[in-house]
Amino acid sequence: MTTSDMIRELCDRMDISLAELCRRIGQTPQNFNKKLQRGTVSSEEMIKIAKVLRVGYEQAFILSEDEKVGISNGI
Repeated sequence: MTTSDMIRELCDRMDISLAELCRRIGQTPQNFNKKLQRGTVSSEEMIKIAKVLRVGYEQAFILSEDEKVGISNGI
């Protein structure tokens, strides 16, 4: 699943349009759609999406069962 697919599915599940998500994160739909098409949505933007939708976000490399290197929004 691509980042674009993840964001679109999240919007579907949260019953929010992509345009509304863009408004909430302070980006124009045109600009954000270009990022989705190019696959250039940053980790910081993913965290911001998670915060405005009040969901958790985690990105990590799993070294072992107890060890991760990654980022999270802490929800």
